[in-house]
Amino acid sequence: MEVKRNVRLIAFYLPQYHPIPENDEWWGKGFTEWTNVVKAKPLFSSHYQPHLPADLGYYDLRVPEVRSAQAELARDYGIHGFCYYHYWFNGKRLLDRPFNEVFSSGEPDFPYCLCWANENWTRRWDGQDNEILVNQTYSQEDDLNHIRSLIPIFADPRYIKIDGKPVFLVYRVNDLPEPRLTAERWRREVRKAGFPGIYLCSVLSLHTLRFDPNSVGFDAVVDFPPNSTKKHNRYMPLTSRLKMRIKRIKSDPFIAHRVFDYQWFAEKMAALSNAPYKIFPAVMPGWDNTPRRQVGGTIFINSNPTIYGKWLRSDISRVKSRYVGEEQLVFINAWNEWAEGNHLEPDQRWGHSYLQETYQAIRDEV
Repeated sequence: MEVKRNVRLIAFYLPQYHPIPENDEWWGKGFTEWTNVVKAKPLFSSHYQPHLPADLGYYDLRVPEVRSAQAELARDYGIHGFCYYHYWFNGKRLLDRPFNEVFSSGEPDFPYCLCWANENWTRRWDGQDNEILVNQTYSQEDDLNHIRSLIPIFADPRYIKIDGKPVFLVYRVNDLPEPRLTAERWRREVRKAGFPGIYLCSVLSLHTLRFDPNSVGFDAVVDFPPNSTKKHNRYMPLTSRLKMRIKRIKSDPFIAHRVFDYQWFAEKMAALSNAPYKIFPAVMPGWDNTPRRQVGGTIFINSNPTIYGKWLRSDISRVKSRYVGEEQLVFINAWNEWAEGNHLEPDQRWGHSYLQETYQAIRDEV
């Protein structure tokens, strides 16, 4: 079913599904994201929890056959490549085994790029963001060490590029003390290595303020629903600005969660006017991070494949109307964020329905 197309769909990919010594120490022996997924329970009537995997089961990303099956499934349904989260802390790496094996083995033969998740490593896996486990630090020396470590990866023929420039995402550009200088150092090093440059993208995350990426030496912004919601308010009609509703769970009135209607949200995002700078849109299949957060979670109710498909078609059309060539990118958040209720991978409720909508949307583009 592989489709030839101009627009490239890139899905964010979480490499957390394997045990590591740090997680064993912090959360208990054998902890992975599945630990939170399987213990989730519905908090109110019609609340869809738990999200349980179908085709791929409770996989372990140390197994190469699992990684190959993921890539085959994604390719069959029109996904161009994965954007792997990359955890770098002044030379220390976390959760890097799956990607290291993808890179070193050459398998699966499936395009990819990297997103540097440059935030402190906290107890976010169980919702306790305020407890820092590994601190993120920055320096000129680290800028150089970091980019030099990535140059062999950028040279991989599978690495996603725009006009020969490797695409590299930074999740929290605002945390960089001197983002323009960091960008200049990175560009200089990749050019020395023989590339025409590097294509730098700022992710419109919850902690990244709205700004023109060119003002800090970056090329583009990547949307990131649902975190990017309020960052677009400037480009919405006033009457369409997103408003948060608080729903107190009847079973425990002391626990409050933010509850949004997915259809309403998708329609607002699809209707956004264009920002005056380069931005690659993104869609999400759903969102519900209550498996991680017992307090202050965010739930999108009423999500379904049909609404997702309409949103995706709108983003594909938007990209085609604004960009040409290899800049026609649309991101999907995410391929496998199971504890955030946000995954294209088949689950026991919807099966392949989200994947089928993805395939149909990209096929209609051809």
